[in-house]
Amino acid sequence: MIATLIRWSIANRFLVLLATAFVAAWGVWAMLHTPLDAIPDLSDVQVIIRTTYPGQAPEIVENQVTYPLATTMLSVPGAKTVRGYSLFGDSFVYVLFEDRTDLYWARSRVLEYLNQVQSRLPAAAKTSLGPDATGVGWVYEYALIDRSGTRDLSQLRALQDWFLKYELKTVANVAEVASLGGMVRQYQIVLDPDRLRAFNITQQKVIDAVRKANQETGGAVLELAEAEYMVRASGYLQTLEDFRKIPLASTDSGVAVRLSDVAHVQLGPEMRRGIAELNGEGEVAGGVIIMRSGKNALETIRAVKAKLAKLKLSLPPGVQIVPTYDRSSLIKRAVDNLQEKLIEEFIVVALVCVVFLFHLRSAFVAIASLPLGVLMAFIVMNYQGVNANIMSLGGIAIAIGAMVDAAVVMIENAHKHIEAWRHAYPGQDLQGDEQWRVIGEAAVQVGPALFFSLLIITLSFVPVFTLEAQEGRLFSPLAFTKSYAMAAAAGLAVTLIPVLMGYLIRGRIPDEKNNPINRGLIALYQALLTRVLAHPRSALVVALVILVATLYPAAHLGGEFLPPLDEGDVLYMPSALPGIATGKVGQLLQQTDRLIKTVPEVASVFGKVGRAETATDPAPLEMFETTIQFKRRSQWRPGMTPDRLIEELDQTVKVPGLTNIWVPPIRNRIDMLATGIKSPVGVKVAGTDLQVIDRLASEIARVVQQVPGVTSAFAERLSGGRYIDVRIDRDSASRYGLNVSDIQSVVAAASGGENIGETVAGLERFPINVR
Repeated sequence: MIATLIRWSIANRFLVLLATAFVAAWGVWAMLHTPLDAIPDLSDVQVIIRTTYPGQAPEIVENQVTYPLATTMLSVPGAKTVRGYSLFGDSFVYVLFEDRTDLYWARSRVLEYLNQVQSRLPAAAKTSLGPDATGVGWVYEYALIDRSGTRDLSQLRALQDWFLKYELKTVANVAEVASLGGMVRQYQIVLDPDRLRAFNITQQKVIDAVRKANQETGGAVLELAEAEYMVRASGYLQTLEDFRKIPLASTDSGVAVRLSDVAHVQLGPEMRRGIAELNGEGEVAGGVIIMRSGKNALETIRAVKAKLAKLKLSLPPGVQIVPTYDRSSLIKRAVDNLQEKLIEEFIVVALVCVVFLFHLRSAFVAIASLPLGVLMAFIVMNYQGVNANIMSLGGIAIAIGAMVDAAVVMIENAHKHIEAWRHAYPGQDLQGDEQWRVIGEAAVQVGPALFFSLLIITLSFVPVFTLEAQEGRLFSPLAFTKSYAMAAAAGLAVTLIPVLMGYLIRGRIPDEKNNPINRGLIALYQALLTRVLAHPRSALVVALVILVATLYPAAHLGGEFLPPLDEGDVLYMPSALPGIATGKVGQLLQQTDRLIKTVPEVASVFGKVGRAETATDPAPLEMFETTIQFKRRSQWRPGMTPDRLIEELDQTVKVPGLTNIWVPPIRNRIDMLATGIKSPVGVKVAGTDLQVIDRLASEIARVVQQVPGVTSAFAERLSGGRYIDVRIDRDSASRYGLNVSDIQSVVAAASGGENIGETVAGLERFPINVR
């Protein structure tokens, strides 16, 4: 069958060349449209459920929200892992699905089960699904700063929330734009209990009055003077004076009691669980671009940058957008580096072919199969959805050496046949039909064997396809692209290569013995082969000794799931002790950022503590996440390396109570997604008693600190939060006719307050808080 295919290709060589041109053009198109990323996305198929329960302590959130949700999601079809995180005012439930589960099918199943549990959740708990993104979807981050100093953090946050956020969400493949840092403007109504009691007005009556005063409605239409007028009654609260004029009641003498008589109305910041800081210079507002799962990261970042360039023109004077994390630079470096290596491989293979074949046009025949095979691999990659990253392109790099083997052997055999024909017909020129006959015989002689040998190499990576979970997602792109390239080379070897040989192997073909390199290598090989065959036992003993000698280094080589990747940026991720105040953690953030910025190689420091407004960031307030961008390597001090730079940063940032952790951004998110731990190596302790778990975790941290190679060890605390417990005396409450809920509502309003609505000012919405 293969021999018939070779003869058909030679007989229909024009069709073969035409098909080659078509496939080459198709391959170029596929290569230009293949998504680019730095590394394969190792994330599991996940659906995140975020539930906001304002003002509630983590234990209350755990009992009333996280536990019911997590236990319900255990029975979702295809779910393999359910993780729950209970934080102050927020619950995060991560549902991880089996491999090859469709993301949107998984989201629909979670929604079905979410409807079942909704009735068991508190009325104030608001549940929503997270974005259709993965844990490594954070592709771009930026900060908003005001160089003029005329705008405060609330105004910068308003620009982010009500202008930049919605504009950037229109960019293709952006799943979510998460706001972080700054302060959310809030209309705060601070009630005076003495005045409320003097006017006999309850807190609930104040809340009802504010809600009724903040409405807008329509009154159908009126026809006047042959025109139609739509009636509307505007009643949204716009200013602090509007709040103060809200009527609550009237006295016996007919004097109105207004809100200003019983409360102080002011503008202030909403309680926040996240802070952002830039370069140790002070707090800023910012945003995170979260890419939709499976999309082209490089194209998405380019589109975001183009959109931001347009939006900058609409920002107020003095306000600037400062990029603080940009994955496109890593993608470009990784892909450009691999492209350079591939080009170098092409050149080396071409030189080897020229040196050993000793015929330039014959070498071109062998080299032609390389780019065509690579382009054919890109065609399959594009339609299969395999990204171009360091693993998939690495598979092509591995295949290049073997892709050219069949062509070289076939060309060598054609040289032998032409040499034999010239010895049989001295003085005659080989051309026309006779040349095509000789080329065809040479190709048919070795073509079938070469085709099946390449096919065997193609199937050599089949065991890799049996890998599952993260291992499969990491290595399957390499196995796919290597197999596609080898399969393409096998097909080209029995179709295009014979045709190119007929066109290009012409003129003076040197004999093999005339090549001095071939002659020397053959002589060396013959001498070595003769000696080995003369002493077979000695040869076997030497081979066995070499095999045994490799056992010791192999046993001490060590291993790692993912090789170290220099991402160019680094995350500084210490953790403070639980219960730290917002003001103190902001002070520590600025202090550490200022220390990091003193290192000459650091270009920018974007500090984040707590969480951004997204379901993909379940970080507690005590967790730092500082993104460090370095300058170009040409601007580093002589002799400085990434490892030495991390050591210097570790020595520079020494803050009591903080344990330093330095990790690459992508690697960190992969680790956190896979294990829930923010460091590459961690130990999980499970049990029913939180105090025992905390004690064991602290003991483990002390022990592993002594292990060689460990730079820092930190035991995350499950307990340690500080509480002020209000214990209700039910007997005393009943004497005053008060129920537990009445007292609890007063307690909730007395400290943090309660958001009872929001003002509407154009596109902007700001919460109204009563306390």
